[in-house]
Amino acid sequence: MESESIIMVNITQKNTTLRKAVARAILKVSRQETIDAIKSGTVPKGNVFEFSRAAGLLAVKKTSDVIPDCHPMPVEFTEIRHSIDGLSISVEVEVHTIYRTGVEVEAMHGAAITALTMYDMLKPIDKEIEIANIKLLHKEGGKSDHLKDGFAELTCAVVVCSDTIAKGEGVDTAGKAAMTRLKKYGFKKIVYQVIPDDAAIIRFTVEQLVAENISLLLFTGGTGLSPRDVTPDAIAPLIEAPISGIMETVRRYGQERMPYAMLSRGVAGFIKNSLVITLPGSLSAVNEAMDALFPHVLHVFKVRAGQRHSS
Repeated sequence: MESESIIMVNITQKNTTLRKAVARAILKVSRQETIDAIKSGTVPKGNVFEFSRAAGLLAVKKTSDVIPDCHPMPVEFTEIRHSIDGLSISVEVEVHTIYRTGVEVEAMHGAAITALTMYDMLKPIDKEIEIANIKLLHKEGGKSDHLKDGFAELTCAVVVCSDTIAKGEGVDTAGKAAMTRLKKYGFKKIVYQVIPDDAAIIRFTVEQLVAENISLLLFTGGTGLSPRDVTPDAIAPLIEAPISGIMETVRRYGQERMPYAMLSRGVAGFIKNSLVITLPGSLSAVNEAMDALFPHVLHVFKVRAGQRHSS
């Protein structure tokens, strides 16, 4: 029987964003005298709150050392709060990072070690202490927050610009991959077309889809530097409200993974009520662009509708 390999989850496709988590542990003592000793600072082993807070801070930073699949990460902020309610002591640990993955485990590990340190300090004076529970109270950051918004009311078109595929001499993988991603984000209506690398046809297709009031137009292919790469040149003059940050994000994300991303000439912006985004034509480049942009970019429709960002 072959042994299974242990691997760390791949997070290289994720975006670096601000992520937060708050976890809580409850420590229960058996008598009021224990609480009084904590408040008066007469516990033989020292100041319970200060010692346990220091231990919790270390635990947050050392989480990846003891939890095998946790990624080492920069911990930008940690706060540990104690509160007393009767014979229960609540420990809340809040952790922030700007990274590709969340800090839920770091917050829970910090809460656990803070409570365990308190247990160790108090056991000489109270033999009936217990740690009741460790629970994640809150988390934010990453794609899951944006997926909660729901975009079922939006419509989308995926247009593949390729002479080869239009002639039936090639198979589209990039456009189909984009459609799969969009369905995951809640799009119900997705129009799919394949057209040649022809500026006039590209412009006609854009104008037709805009007239149909399609919310999002994704064009794949024709954003490079070969003589037939004319997608940006055809679409850029039609854009009424350019959003340069969209393609800057795609290029930055791609540049972190391969050096040729700088050569993409993609453009993005609104034509009337339709957001148009031009993406490269390769499967890997489209997947990277979708990782870089979605679902966060869809917030632009709420901005256009006059809704303020909630955070």
